[in-house]
Amino acid sequence: MKFSNRISSLQPSVIREILKAPDDPDIVSFAAGNPSPQTFPVADMARISSDIYAEFAPQALQYGISEGYMPLREQTAAYIKRVWDIGHADDELVITSGGQQAIELAAKILCNEGDVVLCEENSFIGALNAFRSYNLKLVGVKMDGDGMDMNDLQTKLKTTKAKVIYTIPTFHNPCGTVLPLERREKMLELAEQHDAVIIEDNPYCELRYEGGGVLPLKAMDDKGLVIYCGSYSKTIAPGIRVGYAVARRDIITKMTVAKQVSDVHTNLFFQHLVSRFIDQCDFNAHIKKCCQLYGTRRAALLSAIDEEIGSGVSLVKPCGGLFLWLKLPKGKNALDVCAEAKANKVMCVPGNAFAMDESVPSQFIRLNFSMPDEAAIIKGVARLAEIL
Repeated sequence: MKFSNRISSLQPSVIREILKAPDDPDIVSFAAGNPSPQTFPVADMARISSDIYAEFAPQALQYGISEGYMPLREQTAAYIKRVWDIGHADDELVITSGGQQAIELAAKILCNEGDVVLCEENSFIGALNAFRSYNLKLVGVKMDGDGMDMNDLQTKLKTTKAKVIYTIPTFHNPCGTVLPLERREKMLELAEQHDAVIIEDNPYCELRYEGGGVLPLKAMDDKGLVIYCGSYSKTIAPGIRVGYAVARRDIITKMTVAKQVSDVHTNLFFQHLVSRFIDQCDFNAHIKKCCQLYGTRRAALLSAIDEEIGSGVSLVKPCGGLFLWLKLPKGKNALDVCAEAKANKVMCVPGNAFAMDESVPSQFIRLNFSMPDEAAIIKGVARLAEIL
């Protein structure tokens, strides 16, 4: 079978493949980015679902408009305006099938084959594969403990004529960094100077465990430079596939047309469910519960690494999100370490999976702390320590 040029070079997501690992209760998995099922509001969702079937089944099970269920659009717009001051007079919001679709639609409407997308030197696999699927050229921008380096971004914008900057400025995946306010201001300035659009991927923003927040780029965007991609996956449940994008009206119009040839509209039943959950339940209290659980597990992971592995590795302490980016001792290759870890029933992701060029060796591994409980975290880090 001869496949299209734009799909033939794509490889399966490393993370998705890891999820196919044997269901062995003794395996400790730091690999996936899944929220913990303990945070899923199952009782509320069951009650709300029953109400929807009893009162609104014809509407919830029918086709819907591509822009999304209007009450949910209004609730989402009001929430992000109240919490982060996102939303200008010329902005619109579209509900998407998860944050992943928002990224893919943005790439689809902005870029032609061969265009350059600038990303953090390591970045979210789903976004990288979305860009690769349109035969876009990925160029990495250097990072440090505070995220994307603005000097290198300026250089890359000058030399590549990139159309798009893709960034995860808050609780970066995989690196866990938070871009400081002054760098956010500089990124907006550079994007305007070089006529580039910023795709701001912000699915982890509510999951903060310490420190004060930084405004999203979109909240600081008075020129219409930013496409903001959000999601209910990390705060309600990932399987419902409900996300959203906020951008200038003309951008959202094009994204909506692109969505119509993709999936017509996001799952309408779950849009109804999310809308009712926000309306009937204490959404802020629910997010606080998520943060308490993940904050405890993050602390357990940091403590276990300090006690079991010590100074042989280095890391940037994440203030939020779901991931820790661990630099291995000198001379250690992430692929080799992950392969040996798997053989010893510990799953983690090698750093090269997040690189622009996956063939380049990496000294980093990504560890997720939302899924394993504290006992599993301690056991898993002890196994990693033996391997190292």
